[in-house]
Amino acid sequence: MNTFPGTVMARPRKRAEQTTTSLYRGADGYWHARVTMGKRPDGRADRRHLQRGTKGELREAVRELERQRDAGEYRWIAEDLVLQTWLEHWLYVILPMTARWKTLSTYRSQMQLHVIPFLGSWRMSEIQPEHLEEHYRKLRSDGRSVHTVRAVHRVLRSALNEAVRRRRLGTNPAIVARPPRADDVEVDPLTIEESRRVVRAAQTTPHPARWSIALSLGLRQGEALGLLWTDIDFDEGVLCVRRSVQRKTWEHGCVREDGEHSCGAKRGAECPQRNGGGLMFVEPKTKASKRTIVLPSPLLAELRAQRSQNNRRQLAAGTEWNAEHALVFPDSRGGLIDPARDHREWKVLLAKAEVRSVRLHDARHTAATLLLVQNVDLRTVMSIMGWTEMATAQRYTHAVDELRRRAARQMGSLLWDPAVGV
Repeated sequence: MNTFPGTVMARPRKRAEQTTTSLYRGADGYWHARVTMGKRPDGRADRRHLQRGTKGELREAVRELERQRDAGEYRWIAEDLVLQTWLEHWLYVILPMTARWKTLSTYRSQMQLHVIPFLGSWRMSEIQPEHLEEHYRKLRSDGRSVHTVRAVHRVLRSALNEAVRRRRLGTNPAIVARPPRADDVEVDPLTIEESRRVVRAAQTTPHPARWSIALSLGLRQGEALGLLWTDIDFDEGVLCVRRSVQRKTWEHGCVREDGEHSCGAKRGAECPQRNGGGLMFVEPKTKASKRTIVLPSPLLAELRAQRSQNNRRQLAAGTEWNAEHALVFPDSRGGLIDPARDHREWKVLLAKAEVRSVRLHDARHTAATLLLVQNVDLRTVMSIMGWTEMATAQRYTHAVDELRRRAARQMGSLLWDPAVGV
């Protein structure tokens, strides 16, 4: 731009920065405020929006926000999202990078059923611990179990922790909120005699070693169903746990139209173009779950008999046999056994052995307890079971009668038997 000599260029005027709080009543009937809290990382003014039903409530909220600002307790956050928006971003964008699909499926189901329909429209900054506690009480009054409500609380706490870490939220109300107290459920593992009866009754089942492994090694259900013959070294007498079997929920493969799937089916399993589901191999639950276990000699003999029986079944099935995987415990055609079917067979076995009904997972508790009964030290038990934390071991081991009686005998010898020195 050309200028005359001696003239001074006027600097463009900057837009005046708002440094005060403005209050107004909107067309929606609510009272609104814009409070200047400081600077954003990009240098712009951080103007926080508040909305309340009355002017008095709004003034009180503004004073609290200004108090936080003046006391240095406030920190800038990226955006005051509604809870549903954040949960969906966390569940479908952030979490899949680190979580296993079963964890994802469980978390998504819990949030969709128990949180989003009730709290999803709330601004995250408006949610207080008391709001969460009231929601937990409502879930309980609607018939949800304490276990379900506590699980919802844990997932919500994790989601909001991530929001705090990413500066979407100042503080996490779920850390302060108290979920309902869970009554301790005492698991009563099978006794030595009950375990022996189960092992004897299992000899007439298609996979006797399946149940011996459950009671002697405490393998998780998916770990046992995912065993291949290459995982067993008969010469060294060891078994390696390398994978697990899980059923993944089927997903729709059709196109969505107006929020609905074009196939018209509600469940992905019913979609003609379904994908991504079914039985499959997955990584073990934790890093410590990949482990090598020395096998008892009787169990090695059962596994040799199992291998011979599998070979006979494969010859009988001919071309109908699924030879993709050399499974230790295959179904009648060589494929993976559904965990639900496996659990039903466990219940049938208990009835056949005339043993009280317990969960299949309780066989894992039984194995840990039987190891302790034999004076196996806790660190070795943790290695066999695939645990990394002592707290986990304490949840799975139980003071059974045999241990109580042994403790009583030892105390009696120590205090009353003069032959025993201190």
